[in-house]
Amino acid sequence: MRMSKPYKIPKKVVLEAYKRVKANKGSAGIDGITFEVFDENLEKNLYKIWNRMSSGSYIPAPVLAVEIPKKTGGTRRLGIPTITDRIAQMVARMIVEPKVEPIFHEDSYGYRPNKSALEAVGRARERSWKYDYVIELDVKGLFDNIDHELLMRVVEKHVDEKWAKLYIKRWLEAPFTTKEGQHIARKAGTPQGGVISPVLANMFLHYAFDRWMERNYPKCPFERYADDAVIHCQTPTQAKQLKQALTERMLECRLELHPEKTRIAYCHDKDRKENYPVRSFDFLGYTFKAMNIKCRDGILRYNFIASVSKTSCKSFRDKIKALEIHKRTGSSINIIAEIINPIVRGWMNYFSKYNPSAMKYSLDCVDRRLVKWAMCKFKHFRGHRRRAEKWLSEVKSREPGLFAHWKLRYIS
Repeated sequence: MRMSKPYKIPKKVVLEAYKRVKANKGSAGIDGITFEVFDENLEKNLYKIWNRMSSGSYIPAPVLAVEIPKKTGGTRRLGIPTITDRIAQMVARMIVEPKVEPIFHEDSYGYRPNKSALEAVGRARERSWKYDYVIELDVKGLFDNIDHELLMRVVEKHVDEKWAKLYIKRWLEAPFTTKEGQHIARKAGTPQGGVISPVLANMFLHYAFDRWMERNYPKCPFERYADDAVIHCQTPTQAKQLKQALTERMLECRLELHPEKTRIAYCHDKDRKENYPVRSFDFLGYTFKAMNIKCRDGILRYNFIASVSKTSCKSFRDKIKALEIHKRTGSSINIIAEIINPIVRGWMNYFSKYNPSAMKYSLDCVDRRLVKWAMCKFKHFRGHRRRAEKWLSEVKSREPGLFAHWKLRYIS
């Protein structure tokens, strides 16, 4: 007689989870198995995941720990689960996310369906015109430090499925393993890189921050994107009191505010002229500060606006330089365009939303690299930058759609 499984997980959910994980791509975990290898025995591998999850015998493998550089210096530990574990996590996410999504705060934007970072930037921009002070908030090492006991209380509150609660606990406790084979036990945190991690982080911060703010400071609106947030205040006294209260609140939740990245800024402009030391703040790659900008009526005004940050610009230029296109002398300019355009297009799509003229210097860097490539490729341009610049200008006139940034005529 065939025994039924203790947990009812439809096979079609596992198949859909596989499709979503594969669409996100990603590298192999600690077992070294890529999608190419996984797909060779796809039906068998998916059945194995379903069978183990349904029977309660599923135990995740250790998470591959990879150190990646931060834009601000130092490194961040990224955890890469195996493909099998990513699919299993997606199965749980597909069950958990629809349950918790309706309870989340409208100003929580990170890793949520139909929400985006640009929405958060736009909302922060509008509120900065109405509120004079901003608390620039950063939770120190959120994904590394979320308390497992507190997080599981939230999971217990919102998740009914016993198998989901069982496996979430196992994923939280799965150790890190480095490429060198070193095992690192985990007593807190949910790995950045885990499929289920963004949902769990949002569930935790919903109670640690969003609900707490709504309950205690309803007149101080905020925008939060994962562990990055800005809070709007009317007065410096209100901002200082709230910053102190937040410090204490995070400690209650066994977290810590980043001492350098959490600060109060004044939204200084033509109408707000208080002498406050910090007059700008960064949020999601944008810098918010007062600048002289030409308005629609053609008049130059000193307004508090959002523009691509210096850090974001430098990161973009570094990416373009790292391509070392000047060494690709065997490639045609069309091939060079295919290499560069995806990076340029993605960067422009995000940062052209607000004050696109601030992108000009960094986009000009692309043309400077193209000139250098031409000088290396064509003998008659070597040592003659102006000739190469003239040639590139002629190509631009002839084929204005060849490179993504050439289409932005209002920047050129």
